[in-house]
Amino acid sequence: MDKPNKSIGFAEFIALMAMMTALTALSIDAMLPALSEIGLELGVTRANDSQLVISLLFLGIAAGQMFYGPLSDSIGRKPTIYIGFGLFGIGCLLSMLTTSFQLMLVGRVLQGLGVAAPRVVVLALVRDRYGGRTMAQVMSFVMAVFILVPVIAPSFGQVVLLVAHWRMIFAIYLLLVVVIGIWLAWRQPETLPPDRRIPFSLVRIGRAIREVFSHRPAFGYTVAIGLVSGAFIGYLNSAQQLFQVQYGLGQLFSLYFALLALSLGSASMTNARLVMRFGMRALSFRAMQSIGVLSVIFLAVAALTAGQPPLWSLTLYLLLTFFGVGLLFGNLNALAMEPLGHIAGVGAAVVGSLSTFISLLLGTFIGQSYNGTVFPLVGGFALLSITAIGVTRWIEAGELLSQASP
Repeated sequence: MDKPNKSIGFAEFIALMAMMTALTALSIDAMLPALSEIGLELGVTRANDSQLVISLLFLGIAAGQMFYGPLSDSIGRKPTIYIGFGLFGIGCLLSMLTTSFQLMLVGRVLQGLGVAAPRVVVLALVRDRYGGRTMAQVMSFVMAVFILVPVIAPSFGQVVLLVAHWRMIFAIYLLLVVVIGIWLAWRQPETLPPDRRIPFSLVRIGRAIREVFSHRPAFGYTVAIGLVSGAFIGYLNSAQQLFQVQYGLGQLFSLYFALLALSLGSASMTNARLVMRFGMRALSFRAMQSIGVLSVIFLAVAALTAGQPPLWSLTLYLLLTFFGVGLLFGNLNALAMEPLGHIAGVGAAVVGSLSTFISLLLGTFIGQSYNGTVFPLVGGFALLSITAIGVTRWIEAGELLSQASP
């Protein structure tokens, strides 16, 4: 698979895959500066309810991930992405034109269902065209863009708000997905020929779900991903209120968010070197342990300041915590997928969907618990990281039992 189609070059292929992958992060982070304005205009009575604009996007992503992988194996990569882009576009139109908060949330669920398609199918497209080190090189470039987008997306949203209405953000999303869709249709050939396609089967998905649930490491690490991601989604949900309202950062919020996103991204890039030295399991355990200890210590700091610690101390805490989270994302996903190599495609769909559902529930609870202090967020990181440590110990205990049994 190392001989790509000559109609699209190596650099252009990477750029197209990166743009499709970046659509997910842009759909989340560019909305953050606009949450208060959306809530005010659409008549939201509880400030925390505006967070649902973020949470319900993840609901759509969680549901969509389960089906797009098997669907792309059945009807081809490009038709599957077109379906996702169509749902995303309809969702953007609903959110852009609505005067009802409820319809806004319906639009966000549709957007999540839409962006789940490129999120899942891009990996299959890369795998179809390239193999071995070339595939790893392509995915490294794609992930570099994916890491960069959260750094700039809130600033993009803030700039739009300075010159236009918040609805313009959705108009730009719509324009962007149309441009990417035309680019995909015009330049990228279908990579899955009809003779390699597999009929879509709910039974096949059901078998994969049963296998993930019955395999202790696969299930345990999937739960651990959900726990760690749940704390992070709690941060995404409450970040705008925490920094713009509680700490009064105003338009500086986007710059502050970018600084913290750089910590997450630098950890992802550093992980490649650290994992070769320490291994996935040891590195993951140390990262969870560090997040737990840091969070317990910072809870004490928060208690001494009535939940209003100095901004510099909160910044330091989050920088260190997000570095740990960045180490965990890749390693826990790899550990969850390690036993599922024989069902890699549908297995990845199940792991991604289940972990996102778990993180959505936990992250929404943390966000909705925001009370004008840092306690819900820091407490969420403390409790969920310690619980994730317990889950990894449960996995290890099961493996010891299986080794000891005759």
